[in-house]
Order: sequence, then C-alpha cells, then structure tokens
Amino acid sequence: MMNVLAQLEASAFGAWLRESSSIWAYPAVLTLHTIGLAVLVGANAVLDLRLLGAAPRIPLAPLERLFPVMWAGFWINAASGVALFVADATTKGATTLFLAKLAIVVAGVVVLRRIRTTVYGRGAAAASPTSTVLAGLSLTLWLLAIVTGRYMAYL
Repeated sequence: MMNVLAQLEASAFGAWLRESSSIWAYPAVLTLHTIGLAVLVGANAVLDLRLLGAAPRIPLAPLERLFPVMWAGFWINAASGVALFVADATTKGATTLFLAKLAIVVAGVVVLRRIRTTVYGRGAAAASPTSTVLAGLSLTLWLLAIVTGRYMAYL
C-alpha cells in the first residue's frame, strides 16, 4: 500500500502540485477545495436548518433546487481533494485521521441522499421527525468533515 502511495506522490502531477511556486498549483487547488466545501456545506446547511425549524415561512419545495448546487460543490471538492491527496499521499494516506475524514464524508453523502428521499421523494415536500433527525446528523457530519480536514493540515 505504501508503494502505491509513494508512486502517486512521486508522479509528475504530485511533484508539480507540491513543489511548484506557481499560484496555479497548490494554492489554486486548495482554494478550489475550500470553495467546493463552502458551496456544499453552505447549501446543505440552509436545507438542514430549515428542516430543523429555522425560517419556517420559507417553503421546502423551492429548496430542492439546492441539490444540484450541493452536488457541484461535492464534485469540486472530490476532484480537488484527490489532487491534494496525490501531492502528499504518503503522509496523509497512512493516517487514521484521513480515513476518518473519508468515512465522515461518505456518511454525509448518504445522509444527504436520504434527506432528499425523505423530504422530496413523495411528490410534495414535507418535513418529518425523520428528516429533522437527518438534518441534525447532516450538520454534525459536515462539521466533523471540516474539523478533520483542518486537523490534517497539521499532520
């Protein structure tokens, strides 16, 4: 496994991203990662907070339009996250913290999909006790993903 991680890190792309002084290398990818996270978690937080009872006069139905925005943020984050991983694969890939972050992100995506099914799956948008629990769990998971991601910078 460490061989594969070392090969990734030693690749031309990994070396360029890690060692280049260009603003289009590591700084740009890290900025994209932050933007993707802000888009994903920001749009998700709007829906989650509404499901938890904030701004009850805002109808749920139009908030379904946030899902493509959330997915755009997710894919920006996924692509930039892979690039950041390649730049430092042997350090980050061998840590429990990185695996925990990946597990938290996977759980966040599963909960996000479940919220869509629960709230919008029956034709009319409606909150329920289940969607309220899922919204709280979703906020918690994305907060944990942010925290574990920030801690990874100090490995």
